[in-house]
Amino acid sequence: MDPVVVLVISLSCILLLSLWRQRSGKGRLPPGPMPLPILGNILQIDTKNISKSLTNLSKVYGPVFTVHLGTRPTVVLHGYEAVKEALVDHGEVFSGRGSFPVSDRTRKGLASLCDPTFLLGSAPCNVICSVIFHNRFDYKDQHFLYFMGKFNENVKILSSPWIQICNNFPALLDYFPGSHKKLLKNIADVKQYVLEKIQEHQESLDMNNPRDFIDCFLIKMNEEKGNQQTEFTTEALINIVTDLFGAGTETTSTTLRYGLLLLLKHPEVTAKVQEEIDRVIGRHRSPCMQDKSSMPYTEAVLHEIQRYIDLIPINLPRAVTCDIKFRNYLIPKGTTIMTSLTSVLHDSKEFPNPEKFDPGHFLDKSGKFKKSDYFIPFSTGKRICAGEALARMELFLFLTTILQNFHLKSLIDPKDLDTTPVFNGLVSVPPAYQICFIPI
Repeated sequence: MDPVVVLVISLSCILLLSLWRQRSGKGRLPPGPMPLPILGNILQIDTKNISKSLTNLSKVYGPVFTVHLGTRPTVVLHGYEAVKEALVDHGEVFSGRGSFPVSDRTRKGLASLCDPTFLLGSAPCNVICSVIFHNRFDYKDQHFLYFMGKFNENVKILSSPWIQICNNFPALLDYFPGSHKKLLKNIADVKQYVLEKIQEHQESLDMNNPRDFIDCFLIKMNEEKGNQQTEFTTEALINIVTDLFGAGTETTSTTLRYGLLLLLKHPEVTAKVQEEIDRVIGRHRSPCMQDKSSMPYTEAVLHEIQRYIDLIPINLPRAVTCDIKFRNYLIPKGTTIMTSLTSVLHDSKEFPNPEKFDPGHFLDKSGKFKKSDYFIPFSTGKRICAGEALARMELFLFLTTILQNFHLKSLIDPKDLDTTPVFNGLVSVPPAYQICFIPI
């Protein structure tokens, strides 16, 4: 038989098999756009702004719909009611860890004009270092500079369109070059450094006097030595510490960096925060957490920064832990679930003019702070961010300390500042900018 004919027949069979796999299967999944063989709906998704694509699809298919990312069906939950019903009302079922192939692969193996990225990343990183290593680094320490560079590089790579494609077609991770190779290398380097620190801790461990998180984990490992099913292993410790660095450093750093850009853009907001700082805290002592309850406008600004920047637009993937009937659809065990946090944080019924930065979204008519159930930048339900309390504390203390001591100045007119994210994939990454910190 002609080789060309064989090739055509083979490709046709592959395409038909792929289409059959997409259309068949257990359960009655929600409706959605017709997927192409192999590619699924990837051509209908803007990898530079996945959240916007999902919003457009929800207008056609409603708040619960299915998209195929490659050959994998993913149920999308869009809007507060659907997200809350799944993650809170059915929290146990929707608490499974979804597939994120790039991350899964790593588990296998003063007045100065400046870019604030390094400074705003260093402080949160040192907070995590204190918890994990019982030690903080000097900002000129070469190890510190080396790994801060890797963290900054990784968050940009993770939010790039290429990584979104790799997560939908995991085979690309093995057979194609690209920025994912650099990401995997960066994470491997961080893990090697963490392993060395763990070994140092093992040599000086005092079972009766734990110094930090690593010591506590090592003590638990010793206690669980005879348990074949234990989850307290060296590999698990390396993964947890690496995750704590990634999640505890870059999210807070990026929020602060984006927050300062918004304050540069809106000097009238900055002036009101500084007036409240002067009135409640003054200039002769440092801010403390007890001050927060007396500072409703500052609290509203912090909430509005997190709402507006929409840091993690589509949340990390989840999976249902068992078959569930959800809104008259039968979602099979193991199905990937994608929750649009954008659809909740930018809900126009809860937040009038959601695309506008307005602290009034969190203030009542008398100027008191107003809570909102729609404020879920840390997600909600069983897999809510474990570091939420620490992040809230850091954001308040870092921002108020900066504004207590410095005026913020941009070399360009505030109205000309662009606050549009340069990436809007896994993380909304703000554009690069320069800021001048002028001592008060």
